[in-house]
Amino acid sequence: MAEEDYGTFVDWTQMGDLAQSSGPAKVDCKDLKAFKQMARQGHWAKNHQLRAQVYQQLIKALPCRTVTPDAEVYRDVVGNAPSKKPSSHIPLPEFVDGSPLPRYRLKAEAVASGHRVINCVAGQFPDISHCPSLPAVTSLLLHFSADEAQCFELVSRMLSCNEPGKRLLDQTFLAHESSCMTFGDLASKYCSGAHKMIVATAQDVLDVYSDWQRWVLGDLPFGHVVRVLDIYLVEGYKVLFRVAIALLKFYRKHKAEEAQGAAQPDSSKVRGDIQAFIVGIGSTVTPEKLLEKAFSIRMLSRREITLLQLTNEKSLQQKGITVKQKRRNVQLALNPDTFSSEIVSAKEMRDIWSWIPERFALCQPQLLFTTSTHGCSLNRFYAHCEGYEPTLLLIRTTDGDVCGAFLSTDWEERKRGGNKLSFFGTGECFVFRLKPEMERYEWVVIRHPELASSNKTRDPGDGDPPEGQQADSNGLQQPERPAGDLSPFLSARHFNLNSKNTSMFMAGNFDSIIVGGGDGNALYIDSELNHGRAGRCTTFDNPPLCAESFQVALLEVWGFQDAMAP
Repeated sequence: MAEEDYGTFVDWTQMGDLAQSSGPAKVDCKDLKAFKQMARQGHWAKNHQLRAQVYQQLIKALPCRTVTPDAEVYRDVVGNAPSKKPSSHIPLPEFVDGSPLPRYRLKAEAVASGHRVINCVAGQFPDISHCPSLPAVTSLLLHFSADEAQCFELVSRMLSCNEPGKRLLDQTFLAHESSCMTFGDLASKYCSGAHKMIVATAQDVLDVYSDWQRWVLGDLPFGHVVRVLDIYLVEGYKVLFRVAIALLKFYRKHKAEEAQGAAQPDSSKVRGDIQAFIVGIGSTVTPEKLLEKAFSIRMLSRREITLLQLTNEKSLQQKGITVKQKRRNVQLALNPDTFSSEIVSAKEMRDIWSWIPERFALCQPQLLFTTSTHGCSLNRFYAHCEGYEPTLLLIRTTDGDVCGAFLSTDWEERKRGGNKLSFFGTGECFVFRLKPEMERYEWVVIRHPELASSNKTRDPGDGDPPEGQQADSNGLQQPERPAGDLSPFLSARHFNLNSKNTSMFMAGNFDSIIVGGGDGNALYIDSELNHGRAGRCTTFDNPPLCAESFQVALLEVWGFQDAMAP
């Protein structure tokens, strides 16, 4: 096959030394260990034709799902691409999370080809919900494909790989987020100097590490990333972690050589600084030097990465983030261009949005009350919040801690108790903290169903319903549900609880608001919305969300506006 068959999309004027093919003309090796060594040594790095043939061989050898779309599928769906009018403004699907298609020395018109390939992937892989690395991988594979259809087949095989233990691309938000946490764990262990520097200069370390895949697949210059791809296609996902840690090591050295001045922690500045360093890394670090650093990290194994990934996925699932998220999911409901809060960033609000019940997933946050505008008055708090259900309470303390609660019931419900402080709400309520660490605490009965079972009948001898809860007057019997299949939107009266302390969700009167009860309150705020207390409570089985006695710097309440409403 002629060499130009694999250069259709390449702008050869930008390729420099890579435009001149040299070195071996073929690879004749069946031994995986020897093949891995050849990849690391750059056996096909100076021959575009050979590199393309190796990539085709490697990807077509991947074990894949039984039904994996191929080039013919692309031709059937998209048609003959050359006959189509070039359109570089074809939008990318939402699951790439705003990641653009890197040019990587491609022709200008090749950008439209990349967009077409990715959009066809979106149609053939409806289970992909989050894959920000896909544009970079597609752009790289265009370099080594004869046409769009061939590139589509290569991408499809990478996405469809089902070899046990082999992972190439994250395809869900859960997988991506857990990989960011895993990278943070690895950076702390294998690059502690850089990690400590980032902790000292960024407010949100995980926010900085959320870019780690983009550092490799997106920010690295083409000459560097293509050498990474040589090895990545042979050895898999762990290569990305090694290279990203190596980049962090070089970044730390770069910062150590600069004159350091005292500065306020700023995550966005650190993220931009790292990106700028990696984009320009070619002036100080060669591709081979980068790989040498990456593979000199001792004791870092695929097994360790896998175990960390599984542990972090489990942790995220406990916080409410699951693989079941779809493209039109809670992550996408929030418009960062219109959202504005003095307490949380758009990313932090998206994290909170991922915890809310599914039926509110397409709602937009609507600011109902903020002490910075409406003042520190409990009466005004009620006046602005009554009539809205559910609501989200956010608090920033003068110490910089951020915590809050999702409250399922209209605050007007408090009036049913008269002047007496009584609890109301449902098991969908939860409390959380965002800083210093992100953590959610659900109703204890959801985590421990053995504490309750659905009511069949209510025996008069059971006693009165919990304080603030009215007895069911319609006489209807609730359907029986398995103990492990509880519906948290039901009021506490629908469960046989061993203590009313486990159903004290929210309460309010003229001099305070309370969230969580039973042997303490999760949150207590006084009538001036100025002072508060945080503690353990039975209802949410939570540790204190912030300092046990705190002063409110700012308090916001958000409602849920139906995005589908006219």
